[in-house]
Order: sequence, then structure tokens, then C-alpha cells
Amino acid sequence: MEFKLARINLSTQKVTEEKIDEKTLRRFIGGRGLGAYLALKEIPKGIDPFSLENKVYILTGPIVGTAAIESGRYHVVAKSPLTGILGDANSGGQFGPWLRFAGYDGLVLEGASEDPVWISIVNGEIKFHDAKHLWGKGVIHTEKVIRETMGVTKESLGSVLSVGPAAENRSRIAAVMNDRYRAAGRSGLASVIASKGVKAIWAYGNRKVLDELYDKRKYMEEAKKLIKKILEHPISKSLNEFGTAVLVNVINAHGALPTKNWTRGTFEKAFNISGERLAEVYLKARKGCWGCAIQCSRVSEVESGPFKTPISEGPEYETIWANGADTMIGDLDALVKANYLLNDMGFDTISFGSTVATLMEIYERAKKGELPEEKAKELFELLGDVNPEWGNPHALIQLIWMAAYRNRIGDLVAEGAKRLAEYFGVPEAAIHVRGMEMPAYDPRGINSMALSYATSNRGGCHLRAYSVSFDVLGVPKKFDPLGIDMEKVQLVKMQQDYFSFIDSVIVCKFNTFASGPEDYVELMKAAMGWEDFTVEELLETGERIYNTERLFAVREGTNYRDTLPKRLLEEPLPDGPAKGRTAKEALEKYLPEYYKLRGWEDGKPLPETLKRLGLEEFLYIVS
Repeated sequence: MEFKLARINLSTQKVTEEKIDEKTLRRFIGGRGLGAYLALKEIPKGIDPFSLENKVYILTGPIVGTAAIESGRYHVVAKSPLTGILGDANSGGQFGPWLRFAGYDGLVLEGASEDPVWISIVNGEIKFHDAKHLWGKGVIHTEKVIRETMGVTKESLGSVLSVGPAAENRSRIAAVMNDRYRAAGRSGLASVIASKGVKAIWAYGNRKVLDELYDKRKYMEEAKKLIKKILEHPISKSLNEFGTAVLVNVINAHGALPTKNWTRGTFEKAFNISGERLAEVYLKARKGCWGCAIQCSRVSEVESGPFKTPISEGPEYETIWANGADTMIGDLDALVKANYLLNDMGFDTISFGSTVATLMEIYERAKKGELPEEKAKELFELLGDVNPEWGNPHALIQLIWMAAYRNRIGDLVAEGAKRLAEYFGVPEAAIHVRGMEMPAYDPRGINSMALSYATSNRGGCHLRAYSVSFDVLGVPKKFDPLGIDMEKVQLVKMQQDYFSFIDSVIVCKFNTFASGPEDYVELMKAAMGWEDFTVEELLETGERIYNTERLFAVREGTNYRDTLPKRLLEEPLPDGPAKGRTAKEALEKYLPEYYKLRGWEDGKPLPETLKRLGLEEFLYIVS
């Protein structure tokens, strides 16, 4: 199979094609893996993420768009303006497949356009279009105008990737959007795209990627087996019925639903914002990404009232938690509205809600006289008529607009929780790892997540290793979420390696509840013709990718040490089943064993580890 990239120089509007050789493809697969490798080789050390020297890699994988096993995804990689290290983000919807159908397996954005542009890619032909009339506009309007311009208004045909006003104004928590409501949300990479003058990319074409597979018949046979296995799994059925927000009540019952900016583990209004409640009152339809069999996405609407919202997709579990429990907002009307606006403005909903929760804590401290007088005065002046009291949905809605256009306090909210808290002299109020706001699972109540979060290469993230699967959901086996068990360390590392492959090939992680690495071996043989491909090679490939990502941070000399926020290590939960627990014991016991398994020392890969993984070209970083 040919894997072809288009290198797009925005400064000159020149396009060059590049084919990835099979050796590199086998070592890094595509997507996240190939992006990490190219970024480490091509992005200079120490650059500003908004400089011309940063590059954006928008990549698919070798089985994306093959009409099987939830293969409708793409991955974005660049140096992150939020963390200062390698950033990456993954999205579903339709853009990944349509990019391949349009003739390319990936794009590399270089340089920067003097004036805003949008790019069309149709059957291998790349054109640049004036986007000045779209600059400052929301994602929904932008996609509508581009579809009308291209004469393709049917949403199942073609796809638009775009950035919103948040990215144009260089918010460090801006999300890359596609198909209006889908987001490559984390790391703030949309702002890097916007800094290059790119507003949107349209992809459409007739390439038949399924016909390019090494053994199409065998591939389809194996894919059908896997689809059947996935659809029969109870978690897949639950995701179809209630969506990802089914987790609200589950995690709350375990006392691990971060509430009031991670000062509590349970939320008394959890049911009001749950997947069950969403299905009961707001659900209009179920929807999935391209080629999806699970159909976990919600199509919802608020029909009347102050938070009236047109029919749109979402909200998902993480969005509901970050903007709901973490801010103490128990009004699902408001959260559906907030989700709609956050998508339109182009924000990472996890980071945004977490930043608002941080602001609410800072505001509470200011009212209690716990901030320096001059900082408190400045805060109140910046807020104006905004009242960020715990549980105030109107403040949440106001702050979306203010942050998108960097108006008053919104200018600081757009920077993310870490910078906001540091500005007001209370860094401990921001709950993050490596500068990235953490998602919706408190490691004081699910202790394997202490290791998952601390060792995540891109920052606070549940998608490098979703150890909730075994500590809470019992996949592949059930553990006591509060019990110390060294087998959890092995599973966290295995998931990190396995998920690195999954994000590179690229398929949906929801497949992994029902499937394991062994389920992809025959698929890869049929797709790529690698007849000697094994489970061991698959996991080693993932391990190579994980080490490559870590090397980026080590090379930068920052953000490679593995730890957690002070609050989680030192402040016991005051409520719920995990009352009295911190994450300190778990992290202190798990981390040394993890380093032993990884072949790392103090967060850095050892030279012998790089040699074993065939990464000798990067030995200079750890020498």
C-alpha cells in the first residue's frame, strides 16, 4: 500500500508530495506514531509553538476509510502551545476517510500564509482560497459556507476540518474541529493551525482505499469477525444506548467524579447530568463516525428556555463532567448549550471547563480575602458583571464568548488553567499534568489512574492508558480500584503501547473494550501484506512510539518528569467510597516498577532501551 503525504508550504503556497517508505511505515504505522517520529526529526528544539518553524501533521492510518471496525479517524501532531512539548489529538467524524479518498494519507502544514486561507483537496488537486470573510466566524458557519462554495451540501459527502475564533485568537486550549461537532481537542493544536493562516480544509474524492489493501477478501472476513465481537460486548451496547455520559453515575458511585475543582469526589446532582437523563429528555437520535458500528454519539436539543439550543451532537461524558460536576453546574440544559457554543467557538471542552472551575476557585478565594489585595482587585475589574460562583451556568456561557475573543477575563481563561492560576498567584488551584488539564477520573478513587496520568506523554490524559477499564469496568479483569496491585502497572504499560498502535493504525479506542492486540494481527497481514506480523511486534511498535514521544520532552529539557498535582498527592478526598484517600501511595509504589518495565530512569528512556527499539538515531538526546 502506498502512503502519501502532501507537504503544504503556506508561505509560498507550494505543495510537494512525499511517499513514506515501507520500513518507516512498519516501524511507526501512521497517525500518532508517524507524527511523533516526523515531529522529533523535523521540528527544531526550543522553538515557539506559534513560530514558522513549528509544523502540523494531519495524518490518517493505513486502514482508515476501509469500511470496517470504526476506522473513521485522523490524528493531529505538532509542538503544543499548552504544554511546550509534543502535542497530539485524535478525532472521529468523517474527515480522516475523506482525506484519504481525496488522494492523500496525510498533510504537513509548514510556514504561514500572510492572509487567511482555506484549502480544498479534491482528487489529489490542492487549491488555496481566500478566507478573510471567514476569519472570526464560528465553525458551524464556516463549514456551511465552504460546502456551499464547493457545491456539496449533503453531509455524508466530503468533510471540512476547521478552526474557530478561539484558535484564531491563539487560545492555548483551542480544538481542531471537523464535521461541526467533532474535535481533535487536546493540546491546543488548532491555534498552531490558525497561526499558519489556515481557517479550514475541505476534502473530497473518489479514491478506493479498500481496493488498495494487500488481500481485500481476507481483510473483510477478519473485519466482519471483529465487528461482531465488538457489537456483542456489553460496553458497546451501553455506549449505543446511553452514550459516553453513561459513566457519570458509574464514576460518581465510585467516589471518583472530580467535583468543585477536584476538592470532592462525588456530585449530588450527578443523575441530573447523566447519560440516562440525557437519553430521557434531550435525545433526538444516535449517530456514529464514518464506518461506525457502535453509534455512541448523541444528537440532542434543548427545545425551550434560557438555554434553548438547536439540534446538535453531544455532549459527551468529559464535556458534561468538566463543565458540570467540576464547576458544580447541575443543569443539563446549560451543558447542552455550552457544548454547542464550545464546538462553534472551537474549544477543547475538557480544558475549558477545567479552566472555568479553576477561575471559580480563584474567585472564591478572592472573596474570602485569600488573594493578594492587588490581584483580587484586578480579578474583580476583569470580571465586570460576570459572577463565577460555583454552579452558575450563566457565567459559564458568558465565559465561552469572552475567552474565544479574549475579552477581559476571557484573555486569561483562553490561556488555560495553569497560566490562569499562576497569574493570580495560586498555582495549586490548577489541576493539570505537564500543563494539560486533567480529565474526569480522580486517581484518589481509582488508583491506577495515578500512574496513567503521571506518565502520559502529552499531559493530563485518560487516553494514553484507560485503566478505568480494569479498575472499574472489569476489562480485561476486575481489580479493587483502591487496592495496590503491581499487575496494574503491567496493564498500564500494555495499554499505553497498545493504544499507541490503535492511534496510529487508526481506529476508535472503544473497540478495545472488546478486542485486544491479537485481534489486529490478521487484519494487518491482510491490509499490508506483512505475513510475519505478530502480537509481539504490534506491542513493540507501540512501545517504540511511546518512547519517541517521550524523547521530544527530554530533548526540550522540560515536562518529562512524572508526577501529579499537589492536591491529589496531599489532600485526602473528603467524601464518598474513597474518603480519606490520596494518590500519593499508589504513585510512589507504582512508578519504580513502571520505570523498570519501560527501561527508563527518572522519566528518561535509557540508551539500551532506544537501541532495543531501533531508535539509535535519537541516542544523542539521552547521551
